[in-house]
Amino acid sequence: MAAKDIYHDAIKAALIADNWLVTHDPYSLKILGFQQSIDLGAEKILAAEKENLKIAVEIKSFVGNSFIYDFHHALGQYVNYKLALRKKEPERVLYLGITQEIFDTYFDSPAVLEAIIEVEMKVLVVDVTSSKIVEWKR
Repeated sequence: MAAKDIYHDAIKAALIADNWLVTHDPYSLKILGFQQSIDLGAEKILAAEKENLKIAVEIKSFVGNSFIYDFHHALGQYVNYKLALRKKEPERVLYLGITQEIFDTYFDSPAVLEAIIEVEMKVLVVDVTSSKIVEWKR
């Protein structure tokens, strides 16, 4: 099993504080013939609509020597996980979980924005100091 990201617990706590039920930690599935694990799986039941929302969150800290190298790695994982979820559990929506600091610092650059649009990446932005969800970028 891969090591947990340094912000794993803060992002998990933010989901729980936002009334998500963490159902998988990690969410394991076979991807293109290989066993892989997305960091978290969660569900939220909307009583008024009687609808069950399901998400998977791949958490990334971007603490390596190069943001763009880390982003390329995260982008590749995101695409693979998205393909696998489409086959196994198409109703589950995949998010990239990141800190507000990383989002504010890097995620408005043209190269990153173009890649996000191209792969239709959804981003969960969390303030890890308070373990609160700041924004859902769809």
